[in-house]
Parts: sequence; structure tokens; C-alpha cells
Amino acid sequence: MQDNDIKLISVLERIANALEGRPAAAVAPALDPAVNAYVYEAERHVLQPVKHVSAPPLALVLGVDRPRDALLENTRRFARGVAANNALLWGARGMGKSTLVKAVHQAVLAEAPLSLVEIHREDIAALPALLAILKGADQRFIIFCDDLSFDQPDRDFKALKSVLEGGLEGRPDNVIFYATSNRRHLLPRRMMDQEAATGIHPTEAMDETIALSDRFGLWLGFYPCDQDIYLGIVRGYLAHFGLDTGDDWMAAALEWSKTRGNRSGRTAWQFVTAWAGKAGKSLAF
Repeated sequence: MQDNDIKLISVLERIANALEGRPAAAVAPALDPAVNAYVYEAERHVLQPVKHVSAPPLALVLGVDRPRDALLENTRRFARGVAANNALLWGARGMGKSTLVKAVHQAVLAEAPLSLVEIHREDIAALPALLAILKGADQRFIIFCDDLSFDQPDRDFKALKSVLEGGLEGRPDNVIFYATSNRRHLLPRRMMDQEAATGIHPTEAMDETIALSDRFGLWLGFYPCDQDIYLGIVRGYLAHFGLDTGDDWMAAALEWSKTRGNRSGRTAWQFVTAWAGKAGKSLAF
């Protein structure tokens, strides 16, 4: 046997060993009908069940009436099997973007079967594999990514476009994609990195990124709240949990927002948590 033949056999053996160690192709799992929320573990291609989704009642998502109503209607349409859009919730931090997604899911779940699947932003490249799992299941799914951003724009853009547009096969009818971001156009944190990676003009790189966000059919903006809305959110939480709403809560809530440096739904919740702790009570949804 020639030396070249021996080398070829050795290479083929290494390839065979690598192929044998490759993860199995994604298949639709036998999902438990009693489970309606999952976290996708990209490394293992596994849907990890979530027994309890931490979300307030939809009536408690205050100060964002217009995006709340729009997302609720869109989700109801999807759950009924009619046309619905992928949604991008963007804007001010702490105004309840991710909370709204979870609260809407829970509200619609009371009306029709619907599962929520969370994928971490660092696993965006695994979206095609996740789609391969979900498209074979006899259920409807919202894929949810909180605080969407791109560590590797070229790779992550391609994966996300497979969800938003679906490529040749199209997006599975039983899947919709919701994402939250502080930035309307999903701009990478380092535009210089993207320019260096693509070798094109910065404005062209920006145009490509904006074109990606344009593929979301539903844009919902969240804006910083004024004092009246902030106090209304605090008041709603206090009433829901049966906490004291005497004359001193308002001054305390305003002082709390000043120490935090902003007014938002998150700031309101943090104040109510401190207020409940002071009263010796616990909070739970």
C-alpha cells in the first residue's frame, strides 16, 4: 500500500469519527400539552419546559396602552390561525417591553392554546435549528428574544432573516417571532466591527441593519413616562396587592424615582417592592 493511500485512509477515518460525533438532526419533540412555555437550549437543541412564567396580569401592564392593545390583537390573530406579524418592541428601558410579551401570552393562553419559547440573544444563530424543531409540532409558538442584539452581525442577521422571511420554504405557519430592543433599528453595538467585517461603507452597513428591522411587520414604541403615568403605575400596583395607599406613598414614590434618576415601570415596581417589604408583605404574580 502506497504512503498516499495510507494518508487518505487516515483522513477518511478522522472524517468518519467526526461525523459520528455530530449532533443528531433536530426533530420535533413529544411536547407535553400541559406545558406552554419553554427556554431553548441551543447547545443541546432542547426545549426546556418552564413550569411558571413570571408575568403580571395584563391589566397591570400600565402606561403602555397603545402597544399593549396592538400586541394583544396581533397575538390573538396568530393564536386563531389567521394572518399576524412578527413584532419588534423597542424603546425606553424599564417600560415593560419583555413584561408585555409575557403578559400578553398569558392572557391569550386563557383563550386559545399557545406556547412561548424564549431564545437567548447569544443563540440567535441557532434559530434555523429551532425552526426545524417547531415546524413539525402540532402547536403554535411565539419565539421570543429579549434585548435583541448582534455579537456577530453577518451570522446573526442571516439566522434572523430565516425567521422573518423564511427563505425558500417560508416561515412555518405555526411560528411567530417577537423581540425587544432598546434600539429601533437593531444597530450593532460596534458599527466599526461591522464595517471591518463586511468591507463596505458604514452607511451601507447601517442600511443593511435598518433593512432587517424593516422586516418586522409590527413596530411598537415605548417611551419614558411622565410623572402622572409613573404615579398611576405605582397606584395600580399598590391597589392590586392591597398595600396602604395613604397620603405618604406619593411623596415617597416621587423621592424614589429621583434617587433612581428616572421614571419607568421598572422603577415603579422597585418602589412597590420596597414599600411592601416595609409593610412586611411579599409580592408574587
